[in-house]
Amino acid sequence: MNVLDPLFETPLCNAADLGRPIPDSPHAVSVCLPTWADNIGYEEKTPRVIEQLNNGYPRFVFHHLCQQLFAECHTKFAAADESCLVFPSVIAAERFAKFFAKQTGQKPRLCDFGQHGVQAACFPTQFADTAKAGWQHLGEGISSRHAEACLVGRSAPDATEAKQILRQRIADAASAAVEDVFLFPSGMNAIFSVYRALEATFPDRKCVQFGFPYVDTLKIQKTCGTGVHFYPHGESADLDQLAEVLADEPISGIYTEFPSNPLLKSPDLARLAELARAHRCPLVVDDTVATFVNADVLSAADAVCSSLTKFFSGAGDVTAGSVVLNANGPFYNELKTALGQEDDLLWCEDALVLEENSRDFETRVRQINHNAEQLADHLLQHPRVTAVNYPKFQTPQRYSAFRKRDGGYGGLLSVDITDPANRAPRVFNALRVCKGPNLGTNYTLVCPYTILAHYGELDFAEDCGVSRYLLRVSVGLEPPEDLIARFDEALAVD
Repeated sequence: MNVLDPLFETPLCNAADLGRPIPDSPHAVSVCLPTWADNIGYEEKTPRVIEQLNNGYPRFVFHHLCQQLFAECHTKFAAADESCLVFPSVIAAERFAKFFAKQTGQKPRLCDFGQHGVQAACFPTQFADTAKAGWQHLGEGISSRHAEACLVGRSAPDATEAKQILRQRIADAASAAVEDVFLFPSGMNAIFSVYRALEATFPDRKCVQFGFPYVDTLKIQKTCGTGVHFYPHGESADLDQLAEVLADEPISGIYTEFPSNPLLKSPDLARLAELARAHRCPLVVDDTVATFVNADVLSAADAVCSSLTKFFSGAGDVTAGSVVLNANGPFYNELKTALGQEDDLLWCEDALVLEENSRDFETRVRQINHNAEQLADHLLQHPRVTAVNYPKFQTPQRYSAFRKRDGGYGGLLSVDITDPANRAPRVFNALRVCKGPNLGTNYTLVCPYTILAHYGELDFAEDCGVSRYLLRVSVGLEPPEDLIARFDEALAVD
């Protein structure tokens, strides 16, 4: 474990760093957006910003290796007025085609690339934005390593053992059986897979989203099924309203995050589980922020979804996700049957990288816990900080009810700054830590979360309690005293 990561010693945070990959890897899953204006420029597709990007978070920015494969498929399969996206299997491409057809009324043409099971989807270019939304929400587009293997004709190494090790590592951390752990190419695809399983089990039912979730979870619920009852604040009054809905209407599933991203609020998971059991409704919990190390939510949930891209990997150079099933849950058999029929879409080379990255997962998370708590405690007392969103301060009793005896509060926090419209951009610009999307990395990473995730719906986000000026901080392995000094330096800027 290299505490003094070069990304802390020389963080990517200056104007000249715009567009550089974070980390310095051909398969990095983040990109430096060093100023507030750069983040807005990214959202508004300003050429000054977009032309500097060769990568980004893979569901939001097409990796340059993926773009090269798209271009090759376009040459082979597409008409002049068509565009191409590429998927890792026939079934993934067919699911994309179903999404696209539902949104546009037109079905893409699917073409076999002829290597590694890869399929190209060709569609009218006029619907490129819809296609991009499908790539983003469903989370099963081809990975950069998989694309590279197709481009250079590289054979697929055997990752059977690596995947078994990964499942066992997750099972041990989650106190589950290895046969109840399933791997996916991204955290969002893990959620989408559970969502599809429950939609098939309970057709024509709405689902419930309890608490303000990560953006694409809600997008899936709004676009891929019957509809969603959304309770953005996730408070006791919402539980009372939910109880009334459950008494009157069958529901396909209740989805919640523990704690939530970016507000770090924990739902009353015990009561949610009680309501779910009483009304025979599955409960799905995303524990990405807490991690298996810090919280035991499996006892309350029917399925626990995690983005392994984040703390589990730590390096920021691979995407993956997992689902862990509660063997004692009332919907265990239905979920296990459905997930057992899923294609294995986690590319073998990604699995090999993830296995190596995650060997010190527990050790890293415990150090990050310590560092984040030190920073959060300090910022809470800072006169230029109006709020620190962190599980220790936000709904602490709810979090503690499922916190493991030796668990911490995790590595994610978010902060509100005094005079935010004027000062939040200045503080962000002055911070000497890496700046870009993603979380759970071994190096501290900060972003203006609401700008990146909800730029087209800022009023909606603020109605849900998420300030447009919120700074989200994913704390890394750096010495906390140095990290505190860097935040103090930025907060002193007028």
